[in-house]
Amino acid sequence: MRRAIRVTVLVVVGLLLLPYLLTPLYRAGHPVSTLMMWRKFSGAPMSRQWIDFAAMSPVLPRSVIASEDAKFCSHHGIDWDSLRDVIDDAEDGEVTRGGSTITQQVAKNLFLWQGRSFVRKALEFPLAMWIDAVMPKQRILEIYLNIAEWGPGGQFGIEAGSRYAFGRSAASLTPREAALMASILPNPVRRSARKPGPGVRRLSGTYMVRAQAAELRSCWRDSRGS
Repeated sequence: MRRAIRVTVLVVVGLLLLPYLLTPLYRAGHPVSTLMMWRKFSGAPMSRQWIDFAAMSPVLPRSVIASEDAKFCSHHGIDWDSLRDVIDDAEDGEVTRGGSTITQQVAKNLFLWQGRSFVRKALEFPLAMWIDAVMPKQRILEIYLNIAEWGPGGQFGIEAGSRYAFGRSAASLTPREAALMASILPNPVRRSARKPGPGVRRLSGTYMVRAQAAELRSCWRDSRGS
């Protein structure tokens, strides 16, 4: 009995430590998300074509940061101010978009599971801070853009999402198209950039304005001058 307990404890500890060991390895390569792996193993439709950050339309990172995580360049994995606002809104009974940063979403998508639970959040927080400590901001965003779900039919990564929505590569997205793609996050099944409804069009206009004002050079050097 004691041996079984020790083995179980070692297995659990190993599973908890595994993401921390894998994270430095993900500074390179083309990682996939747990949801992508699940869809592939279950036989559900799944498509993803990796596109390097340097090849993406320069307006895309701005639009996604404007929509998902305005303080991405300054926080260390967790936006504590946004988190406090979410908690206050929840206590007041208000429905909010959520306080997860891009880094938290990378942690969840790479190593954890979908859905909301206190257990997942408890695992996600320290992992997001570790990812921010180990990876450059540009790499975190590159991974996010390549593993997020961007379409209703298992389109993962911005390249597959862009080709589905507009019939061309994410390298050639216009500011309006980039803002439309950002607007369908975090629910590309119910929201569509291909056939945007009034709500998506309204959000995209807001994100276009925010993206134009975004200053990203504190995050990384961009030779394109974006």
